[in-house]
Amino acid sequence: MGGSTITRRRNTARSERAQATRARIVEAAGSQFVRDGYLETTMSGIARAAGVAVQTLYLSFGSKVAVLEGALGAGSEDHPAGYTDQLTAEPDGILALGRYVAVTVQAIERNHPLDVVLRAAAADPEPAELLERTRRAVLDQHAKAVDELAEKPGFTDRISLQRATDIVAAMLSHETYDLLVVGQGWTPPDWAEWAGRHLTIDLFPGNRP
Repeated sequence: MGGSTITRRRNTARSERAQATRARIVEAAGSQFVRDGYLETTMSGIARAAGVAVQTLYLSFGSKVAVLEGALGAGSEDHPAGYTDQLTAEPDGILALGRYVAVTVQAIERNHPLDVVLRAAAADPEPAELLERTRRAVLDQHAKAVDELAEKPGFTDRISLQRATDIVAAMLSHETYDLLVVGQGWTPPDWAEWAGRHLTIDLFPGNRP
């Protein structure tokens, strides 16, 4: 028993060190990608900034595009992917929608600099595949949220769930962030209020704000 306990502790300590190393790499890489762009950022530069050997970087991630994917996923514990379960617990559809809008806007604001890096690099096959995979994952997440919202009283029967998902995805996208926040100087709360108001009209038409 004593030996197995020591082994478990060692394994736990090893796992924690590995997680800490990955977190340090992701933080360093995110800054490098945003500052220099995807093409100009090198694995050796990331390793140097993170204080690890290049071999450690390759063992942890395998490729530069995987490091970018890790940076994009940093902080995902408060991303909408972890939020749809909470939509089930909120009986009021408009409140649930408002909270989903708020957490999605926060996630987009946080990830926008790296999303710009990814889109700029999409002429290369590996970043292009990551961009497509990321977009599919976001659309799937919106679809799950719409499925949950559709169970709330007052959800529209005038449009299909697919159309509702498309509307949510258009309102809450990096492209819309570019247009309104970056291009027109809206604040993220301005955008969240506007998106929430119009999504309420489309998805809960009998309960207009």
